[in-house]
Amino acid sequence: MSIFNYLRKRNNTASVAKERLQIIISHERSQRNTPDYLPKLQEEILAVIAKYIRINRDQVSVNLERMGDNAVLELNVTMPDEVLEEK
Repeated sequence: MSIFNYLRKRNNTASVAKERLQIIISHERSQRNTPDYLPKLQEEILAVIAKYIRINRDQVSVNLERMGDNAVLELNVTMPDEVLEEK
């Protein structure tokens, strides 16, 4: 019986590995469709915000979602309570 249990575990492991691979491939395909200018656009937007207020780059999240034929760029910046004067 232990041989059969061993073979059964390998099938479960194989199915889990297959599922994980499908998720990775799906993620890579979705990244392939992102515009080439997106990283530069993100940096320019952050530079404009940083011109007026002090921000922590670690507290910035960028998300690109596809909704049908449209793409939505979401930029979340945690801003401090104090706003600096213009430089």
